[in-house]
Amino acid sequence: MGWRDRFGLRRAQRKGGKVRYDRAADDSDVKALIEFTKNRTGVEFYVEPETFATGTTAVAVAHDGEWIRRRVGSPEVLRKVAHDLAAPAYDVNIVGYPKRMREWTTRNKRGLSLDD
Repeated sequence: MGWRDRFGLRRAQRKGGKVRYDRAADDSDVKALIEFTKNRTGVEFYVEPETFATGTTAVAVAHDGEWIRRRVGSPEVLRKVAHDLAAPAYDVNIVGYPKRMREWTTRNKRGLSLDD
């Protein structure tokens, strides 16, 4: 068993010269963010930078703190989506996550899915 298998990392993908351990963003990821926004009020987006394991992701947080995280490929994609939906988009490295998101997570720990 290799070290990647031992730690549950997926087989590395090479795209644009960078090694990835996660799948690339696709249309279903962006659609999930759009649907979340359309079905909730007060949604804000928080762009998360790419890491060694994943590409750029975004967290959509509703007014009550409910949230989802999806791959977006690049910050520009998310900013266009946010603009089209008239929702604010923030850089999480600058502003951090909202308190209501942490509170919602604490209240709903049993309902969290590891796939999100």
